Amino acid sequence: MRQRLLVRASLRHLGSHPWLTALSLLGIALGVAVVVSIDLANASAMRAFERSTDTVAGRATHQLVGGPSGLPESVYRDVRLLPGAPVSAPVVEGHVRARSGDQRILTVLGVDPFAEAPFRSFVPRGGGRVDMGTFLTEPGAVLLTQRTAQALGVKAGEPLVVGVEGVAKQLRVVTLLQPGDENSARAMEGLVLTDVSTAQEVLGQVGHLSRIDLKLPDGKAGEAQLATLRPLLPEGVEVVRPRARGNAVEQMTRAFRTNLTALSLLALVVGTFLIYNTMTFSVVQRREQLGRLRAVGITRRELFALVLGEAAVLGVVGTVAGLLLGVMMGRGLVELVTRTLNDLYLVVSVRGLSLEPFTLAKGVLLGLGATLAAALLPAWEAARSAPAVTLRRSTLEDVSRNRAPRLALLGLLVLALGVGLLALPTPELLPAYGGLFSVLLGSSLLVPWLTGRLAGLAAGPLGRPFGLLGRMAARGVTSNLSRTAVALAALMVAVATTVGVGLMVTSFRGTVVDWLESSLQADVYVSPPALVTRRGGATFAPGLAEQVRATPGVASSSTIRTVQVRVDGVPTDVRAMDFGNTPVRPYRFKEGDPARVWKELEAPDAVLVSEPFAFHRRLGVGGTIELATDQGPRRFRVVGVYFDYGSDTGTVLMLRDTYLLHFEDARVSGVALYAAPGQDVDELVTRVRERAGNVQALGVQSNRALRELSLEVFDRTFTITHVLRLLAVGVAFIGVLSALMALQLERARELAVLRATGLTPRQLWGLVSLQTGLLGLLAGLFSLPLGVALAYVLVHVINQRSFGWTLQLLVTGDVLTQAMVLALSAAALAGLYPSWKMSRANPALALREE
Repeated sequence: MRQRLLVRASLRHLGSHPWLTALSLLGIALGVAVVVSIDLANASAMRAFERSTDTVAGRATHQLVGGPSGLPESVYRDVRLLPGAPVSAPVVEGHVRARSGDQRILTVLGVDPFAEAPFRSFVPRGGGRVDMGTFLTEPGAVLLTQRTAQALGVKAGEPLVVGVEGVAKQLRVVTLLQPGDENSARAMEGLVLTDVSTAQEVLGQVGHLSRIDLKLPDGKAGEAQLATLRPLLPEGVEVVRPRARGNAVEQMTRAFRTNLTALSLLALVVGTFLIYNTMTFSVVQRREQLGRLRAVGITRRELFALVLGEAAVLGVVGTVAGLLLGVMMGRGLVELVTRTLNDLYLVVSVRGLSLEPFTLAKGVLLGLGATLAAALLPAWEAARSAPAVTLRRSTLEDVSRNRAPRLALLGLLVLALGVGLLALPTPELLPAYGGLFSVLLGSSLLVPWLTGRLAGLAAGPLGRPFGLLGRMAARGVTSNLSRTAVALAALMVAVATTVGVGLMVTSFRGTVVDWLESSLQADVYVSPPALVTRRGGATFAPGLAEQVRATPGVASSSTIRTVQVRVDGVPTDVRAMDFGNTPVRPYRFKEGDPARVWKELEAPDAVLVSEPFAFHRRLGVGGTIELATDQGPRRFRVVGVYFDYGSDTGTVLMLRDTYLLHFEDARVSGVALYAAPGQDVDELVTRVRERAGNVQALGVQSNRALRELSLEVFDRTFTITHVLRLLAVGVAFIGVLSALMALQLERARELAVLRATGLTPRQLWGLVSLQTGLLGLLAGLFSLPLGVALAYVLVHVINQRSFGWTLQLLVTGDVLTQAMVLALSAAALAGLYPSWKMSRANPALALREE
């Protein structure tokens, strides 16, 4: 019976303050939603890639793969003729972009229908019938699913035009497939199924296969068959597991996804301050009621459970709302994540949000865990206080002021711990993020002591222009330290996050701008359109690169071939440079003597590696790496390490002559043109476009245009970062508003006395505005050094360990000014409603309650 009365009292209290309860729920919901939405967006992108990989791999247990040029067709014939040959099937795979409908990226899969049955069942039972004669003999014949055809706006029997590296190819849809279930339909969405020869013609791989799928028996029989097969394979052919490709992509994008998750947790950290604020207010406002309950026999354990129970109710409702909001936000964020992955890493098409049970469960645990953790201290204080002490309002503030120095000392210890974690000589990210959050926590623990000192010092300066109201505003901050310090800490962390991330992005952008200025020396750059923006691995049509280089008005030119090669199982960009008669070498070196590097690079086994490549693999000048060439694995010497901000996984650079020795690939991915003296660059751009004609759609850009495009891609990759910053600030704004509303409710009688003794509504408005302005000013001042410290950690520790780049920290006045304006604006806006509410309060009613 007693427990039921306590539960009803708690629910009645929450219901009697709907605005504060709603703000608390909103804070929890936003914190959970940000974490859940980022996790869902990341998981959806990776799940889409895994689904695509599993679809094209089918039931294969192993795969035969070659170098960047693929496998000669003869390898498949030789494998089939081996004694005791394993079950095998040839595969040609690549990506194209549709020229109709939603112009999505499509996966072209060329197969041998007569060898497919053991591996893939693309025509399920009850599905559409396929005319094999037409499928195998008609040029450009392809199969699509009903869903894909609808998105592309085509029907069976109609042509489908696709773009392959800037060249239009016409296919014909002969049949629409009807997958038997939703999972199969989603797995096959975006898949263009055709025969091997058609895929070779479309993708420009005539005479070559992408891989050969194998199906070996389990256990020792399969191992024995594999051991027999390996010695018989031609040089350059390797046996890999189908999952190796997915593992490589997971490893390649891990740092990107980890950093997004860590940034999203900041919003939850700020939300935790809000929960603590709410539960403290709940205890403070009911101090008399809780004191009476203790006086009439309610035990400490029951009071502790009462406060935690209220927090659990808020946590459950806020977390459920956060999950729903996170799913809605995830639908928008998945597009940003997908676009960033396509810009930087790989071709992936995400058509929907995957609701991962693990992500939702993690959101529940984080929401409830953060709520209950934030309520522990208020619940403990409510339970441990003696009844007489609980009945006095001043007790809590006395405790808060007395505790502030001890909290400050604890904060210094936590800061020291954070610095120690950041200084650990390890490449792992977990200690770095542990150090980062320790710095945030330690700084937050310093806030009560600093607030008391600075607000006390501000009484005099505020009193001179504003008189008694100025002094009252400053003293109001210190007299309610238990509430104002928490609101200040929440706003400080949010604004400091904005400063830290803003300075990190500014530093990154400044470093990239400097790098582009030194790297882009040519006047005109020409390349076919690539599906992955940063990689640029598309190739010129045969003979077209030579035509472009021979354009009138070109003094000299250089070429580049970019291709992905497996290095320790991870796909890595290898760049083959032909500088021609151009004396320019647009590279800056971190290791290696520039005067000797280029001469050493002429050796047939010499390469340069980028800074991220060297960092991730702990390499330096004199080290060696093994590349999977078309002639088989070959070792190369590292003669230099160069700065490169185009790839966080790293790149390998060699001269074109070295490349042609080891790779059967004479194609070109890009041409850089240097204009003759007096030649107008814009006129040269026009001339190059005319020379290319209709053979292939080429991207022809001047030096300036390419720099602008590069920075546009850079800014696009940080869009999601800016969104997360704004969400963290939004949660902090809610925290400040909640704190000010709680103060208004607590001080209603005090302010009524002031009104009764002659304070006008306008003066009351001014008092509250001064107080909120002081809170915003203090939050801004606290956030600046913390934000710069966060920026230092992000630039020199987390960025270095995540991506391997060396960045120069740039502290700009713009970012710091914006932070101060943000802190002051957030506090001012949050104080509008409480100011209006206080000025309109009826003093007679408040005094009557006295």
